[in-house]
Amino acid sequence: MKTFSGNIVDVVSGEIFPGTIEVQDGKIHDIQHDNRSYQTFITPGFIDAHVHIESSMMPPSEFAHIAVTHGTVAAVCDPHEIANVLGVQGVRYMMENAAGVPLKFYFSAPSCVPATTFETSGAQLTPEDTETLLEMPEIKFLGEMMNFPGVIYDDPEVLKKLEMAKAHQKVIDGHSPGIGGDDLKKYIAAGITTDHECFTMDEALEKLSLGMKILIREGSAVKNFDDLIPIADAHYQNCMFCSDDKHPDDLQKGHINDLVKRALDTGLDKMKVLQMACINPVTHYGLDVGCLKKGDPADFLIIDDFERLRIRQTVIQGEIVAENGRSHLPRKPAGSINRFSANPKNPADFSVPHKNRPVHIMDVVDNQLITRKSSDTLESLNGSLACNLEKDILKIAVVNRYEDRKPAIGFARNFGLKQGAIAGSIAHDSHNIIAVGTTDEEICNAVNLIIANKGGICAVCETKNIREILPLPIAGLMSDEDFETVAGRYTRLDTLAKEMGSTLLAPFMTLSFMALLVIPEIKLSDRGLFDGTRFEFMELFA
Repeated sequence: MKTFSGNIVDVVSGEIFPGTIEVQDGKIHDIQHDNRSYQTFITPGFIDAHVHIESSMMPPSEFAHIAVTHGTVAAVCDPHEIANVLGVQGVRYMMENAAGVPLKFYFSAPSCVPATTFETSGAQLTPEDTETLLEMPEIKFLGEMMNFPGVIYDDPEVLKKLEMAKAHQKVIDGHSPGIGGDDLKKYIAAGITTDHECFTMDEALEKLSLGMKILIREGSAVKNFDDLIPIADAHYQNCMFCSDDKHPDDLQKGHINDLVKRALDTGLDKMKVLQMACINPVTHYGLDVGCLKKGDPADFLIIDDFERLRIRQTVIQGEIVAENGRSHLPRKPAGSINRFSANPKNPADFSVPHKNRPVHIMDVVDNQLITRKSSDTLESLNGSLACNLEKDILKIAVVNRYEDRKPAIGFARNFGLKQGAIAGSIAHDSHNIIAVGTTDEEICNAVNLIIANKGGICAVCETKNIREILPLPIAGLMSDEDFETVAGRYTRLDTLAKEMGSTLLAPFMTLSFMALLVIPEIKLSDRGLFDGTRFEFMELFA
């Protein structure tokens, strides 16, 4: 029998009382009240209610190594990033790597692989594949339904997947940025229960009024916490916290614990905050995670006072897995799995003939997935369209990594680079190669560095003699190195991008979303420029 004593925070009953938790065989055997004075608190553990583990650039076993130090005991994971590269094989890899790791990973059957028919992915999940995944007891839900037009306009394959999830009594996650009115009502009526894409309080309130659960997201590139936390006081029973996409340098600093601390700092009642961070994901997704009740799995935190929220110990299944910021988890070999077939490119492949007409521009919005559509006139350089550094208009390219094809070219504003190029094989959701830069030569050099390593993120600047890469041999998405190495190399690349002029908070994360066609207004796939509002291809020239 193990015992843990402190001020026990019973979120379910709304009580805080001094006492001792008795743990036997990984479960809470009993909870004893006493009259002693304690300096520490025992709370349920934190849960990330929606995360793509792949965005940490680490497999689940290494993600767990750092997440437990921040009080994370469970994660609700949508492995659609690796599924877009490797299909069912990729989902199985994530589940196998997570197996035996104390942190509790709960995976989805990805619903949209590929996310759209307007891009080239490495795999496709058919309804039959989806059925295979939904039959697995380890699969807890159908992943975010990004194809909201397919729901609204009755796409037979989309509707079939939704019906499968219902038949297997699996929760259906949503993804409906900016959708409202009758379209939203139809989307929710299809059985979709959550949304993590709200950008405004009004949008979140409309979705709440129609029965949706709102996930308040704060990731590396997209930060909605400040805009959405005001809804929590009245609607905490239907809200959760999530990171969605968290890069390694940010994960090193904090996870859901940061959102808990920030929510408490707004003056929000601690029981409401812990309800969102610890309890609501358990009840919504049916997770086998403890809520500090007798008979529950012994998953909880020992913390300092709520002002500092310093996590002394993270306990999962009765075992102390992290203590005073240090993980006790053993490291697990990651193995290797990939799909990469692109051949090296030439600078001429990135040239666009000048036509003496304005071009459509992708205006980047820092800290958001959305882009704005504008147009501008660009000068000619040797008969080709040239970037305009004064106007901060750079060339952006997407290169198919599964087949040898000509790159798709566009132009983007607000990246801020004054020299060089950055690139990566993380390009949501099909994960082709994406690059942005100041010259065709440096864009080409960055792309070829990614191709040579069969995946990674890199920065190239010939004038500064910079050519650095973080290789990502696992599906071109994740490293097989330890967390400290990955975080250090990512931080170095982030610093280089900013030294080259980028003004974005997270330039590599932002770049990775410039191919995400399901987010308006304008994006770039490997097949061309895409109008995310009309959901159709558009011409480069206005």
